[in-house]
Amino acid sequence: MQSCLRSLLKTGHCVSGSPKPFGKCTTLPTSLRYFRSSSPFHASSVSVSDLEKRISAIPLDRFRNFCIVAHVDHGKSTLSDRLLEITGTIEPGGKKQVLDKLDVERERGITVKAQTCSMVYKYKGDDYLLHLVDTPGHVDFRAEVSRSYASCGGAILLVDASQGVQAQTVANFFLAFSQGLHLIPIINKVDLPSADASRALEQIKTSFELDVENAVMVSAKTGLNVEAVLPAVIENIPAPIGDATKPLRLLLVDSWYSTYKGVILLVRIFDGTIKPGDQITSFATGLKYIVGEVGIMYPDQTPQRSLRAGQLGYIYFNPGMKRSQEAKVGDTYTTVGSESLVEALPGFEEPKSMVFVAAYPVDQGDYGHLEDSINQIVLNDRSVTLQKESSEALGAGWRLGFLGTLHCSVFEDRLRQEHGASIIITPPTVPFKVVWANGKEEIIRNPAEFPDSDIVRARVAELQEPYVSVTITMPEEYLGKVIELCEGNRGEQTELQFFTATQVILKYDLPLAQLVDDFFGKLKGISKGYASLDYEEAEYRRSNIVKLQLLVNKFPVDAVSRVVHTSQAERLGRQWVTKFKSHVDRQLFEVVIQATAGKRIVARETLKPFHKNVLHGLNGTDLSRRKKLLERQKEGRKKLKTFGNVTVDQKAFRGFLAK
Repeated sequence: MQSCLRSLLKTGHCVSGSPKPFGKCTTLPTSLRYFRSSSPFHASSVSVSDLEKRISAIPLDRFRNFCIVAHVDHGKSTLSDRLLEITGTIEPGGKKQVLDKLDVERERGITVKAQTCSMVYKYKGDDYLLHLVDTPGHVDFRAEVSRSYASCGGAILLVDASQGVQAQTVANFFLAFSQGLHLIPIINKVDLPSADASRALEQIKTSFELDVENAVMVSAKTGLNVEAVLPAVIENIPAPIGDATKPLRLLLVDSWYSTYKGVILLVRIFDGTIKPGDQITSFATGLKYIVGEVGIMYPDQTPQRSLRAGQLGYIYFNPGMKRSQEAKVGDTYTTVGSESLVEALPGFEEPKSMVFVAAYPVDQGDYGHLEDSINQIVLNDRSVTLQKESSEALGAGWRLGFLGTLHCSVFEDRLRQEHGASIIITPPTVPFKVVWANGKEEIIRNPAEFPDSDIVRARVAELQEPYVSVTITMPEEYLGKVIELCEGNRGEQTELQFFTATQVILKYDLPLAQLVDDFFGKLKGISKGYASLDYEEAEYRRSNIVKLQLLVNKFPVDAVSRVVHTSQAERLGRQWVTKFKSHVDRQLFEVVIQATAGKRIVARETLKPFHKNVLHGLNGTDLSRRKKLLERQKEGRKKLKTFGNVTVDQKAFRGFLAK
């Protein structure tokens, strides 16, 4: 297009019409519009910003990569805001939770996805480049924390002065300690009336054997003493190790999808330099890409001319990476031709789905819209597993796998808030293992696929369910109630430790099925919110489990089935039939609602039919006439019950499946 227009100008042609001198053209040549084909972004043609000049002048020994780890609601995001204000990255008094990008994060006050930001901070006359990673605090998102550690040289261990050390604090410490990170204890919320900083310090010292002499007391909300945090980071966390002169070696830490740019990668540069126009290759897939843009999060995407060893930043390609499956978290990239010179970095263990639910649209006409909405969220949350399935009662839907119940709840909220989806979610279930008589093992994720009792007796050698190792921290006064709760949920105690005079660490092995059945809510209720919980996957164990089903007039309702322990079958069965009866409409015939565990009926409710008075107006008639009419009505009801179908509408299922 551009060359054609130039040839027209050289020959003196107008854009439309016959050749004429330019002086007689009605359209001026200045109005011609040139079009350029897409090409890689070249930073050399863009003026260098003051920020980039400052960063380029900072040597590697003045880099610091660190993250903030803590239990839920101990103030990580608030402290991140204060640090960004101190370094001039954001304006003071702006919006809160700057690094929490999702609406559900702001609404719930939690961090779901780890976010990073670069800061330039002047300390003792020298500029330092600081890379901050704000991590989630809930156990469901432990994989995000683990990936953050791989890109950092140290961590701020944040503890709430009023709550003290809690379960996720313990888990995060040992995870960081195993990766050799330097930890800086920070005590937050010291301005609260209930704050007890000395108790929190004592807990840190006795539980983790950390030196608390250099601990910093702050109030992130008011800004009290926050200015002492970054000097402590610079003094105690070592600079990253790397060499900008070596061949490129970078680690893919995270990725997200952009409609316009394709997949954007968050990377940590270990060696070498990367700039727009470079051609790089993946060790995991072998695919090659041309770098379109590189930059840092400041706190939003800020393009740079290059990224060098020690930095944490983003890159995307031109042409863009269109499939998020190509971006394998933990993958190593290098420039094309340097594959033999570079050793791949150790990757990450992919998180496994622990909780499964079925999802259906309220109206099957919305299936296409809901499918698009789910796929859009999955693009940026690849820990969700997705498989299509169908139900006779609820129609076409999906079987979704999540890291935990909070992960599932956040996903559901995002569907409703960001995409306006109307959706039916079944209660969470967990995978089970079937060991067949021939020695083959199979993982069952859908209760509908669980073998029937006849098959179990004839062909199954053993049934197993997953267990998790649970760590609960709480004040000593709630110990008895918590032990009672754990024992009532088939738990096996493994450890009981008093790590202070008033705080207890209790460890149990619990069936995962019990944990996802609102165990956390019950724990918070009996401990008035003071107990905290952390868990990790343990193993599959032999168990006496059975499939619990709901029958309506002897026909199974496929959308309502669950694998449970035999000791709970009767209690759950009674709850099911009572609740389902309240949502099913009466018919002209009797409706029998039953719950079955294998071949055994464990609960039953009967929905009485509508009553018609066939004797109305027969006050003076013969007795035999009355009996004849009643017998005819009785026979008609029997016939209706034999041939009539019970129609259970969507509203009844929504009511039954509602929490």
